[in-house]
Formats: sequence, C-alpha cells, structure tokens
Amino acid sequence: MFGKVAADILGISDIGSVIKPQDYDKVDSDDYVMHEDNEKIYFLIKSKTDEYCFTNLALIHLDGTSAISKKRTLHRYSYSAYSISDVLLETAGTVDLDVEIKFTMGSGSAAFSIDVHKKHIAEVKDLYKALIKISEITHENEVAMAYAKESLELASSTLNRVVKHDIDTAGQFKEINQAAFDWLTHARKQYKVKDFGFVFEKYINQ
Repeated sequence: MFGKVAADILGISDIGSVIKPQDYDKVDSDDYVMHEDNEKIYFLIKSKTDEYCFTNLALIHLDGTSAISKKRTLHRYSYSAYSISDVLLETAGTVDLDVEIKFTMGSGSAAFSIDVHKKHIAEVKDLYKALIKISEITHENEVAMAYAKESLELASSTLNRVVKHDIDTAGQFKEINQAAFDWLTHARKQYKVKDFGFVFEKYINQ
C-alpha cells in the first residue's frame, strides 16, 4: 500500500523521475546513505525498478529486477575508487518522452544509461554539469599524482647515486623512507578527492 502511495506522490513511471529533496525520506536509497559520516544526497532519480542516488561521496544504485518485485541489489560506487568518465547527455527528440544521461565509473567497469522524463531536462542538465566537473577534477588529479610519483622516484634515484659509503646507510634509508611516506601521504590528500559536495552545491539547483 505504501509503495503505491509513494509512487503516486513521486510521480514514478518506467521512465525515471527526479525526486525533490523534500521527498528523499520516501525512497529506499536514503536508508543506505551514511548520514553518520556526513554523507548527503544531492540528486536522486527513481523509476519503478531502480534508484540512482548521487551523494557527495558516492553513487548508490538500487537495482531492481522488475516493477512488481521488491527485491533489490544494492551497489555503491565511491567517487574516490570509481572515477567518472564518458559523460554524455542525449536530449529528447520531438516524439521522445525521455532524455538519457550516460556515464561510466571505474575505468568502464560500471556503465550507466539512465532514462529520465523530459520534463526534468533542466535538472538533468545540472547533473550533467556536476558529473562533467567531477570527471575533469578526477582526471586532472590523477595526472598530477602520476607526475608527483615520477618526481619522487627521480629524486630517490638521484639521491641513491650520491650517497657516500661512510654514511649510516640504514639510518639514511629510514629517513628517506619516512620523508617519501610523508610526501606521498600529503600528495594523496591533495590529489585524491573523496567528497565532491562542493561540486554538487555549485551546479545542482533544486
């Protein structure tokens, strides 16, 4: 009974609908958001079978088998572990009822193609901008991190060539290892973004 009422309230059909923030508590995805860790929903698409919940930390996908079954498979894709790429938006034609947003996560290991009712085109455009920006930031940081590692390796190999034999090798190794660890830890904090709330807050207007 509640499922039917919720569907009526949210206007859900086989084509996805964009759920308003005031209705987030009516969807199943909200139960799996890590509110305890300050995770927050920024965008949510729901159809009769699936939910796509975009938080500041991850995409939560509740994958339904059919419209008449309550069985769901929960997938969680954190942005730090599954980078977003290949973001596309297909707008509706004259007779189409839906628009389609496509993207991949984790170097293509998870591909998404989400149909959304064309009445939500303005909201989907906002999501498109946010995903594009996250994809760009992640790519730029991956390139920067690769350069950082190359720089560290070059510095380490150069230092090894100039080490004098009368120096305490074990002590020096320990110092170099600690410096490298501290340097990489700082680089990872700088170039490995986990929380993209600032991007969603900039582009999502609900």
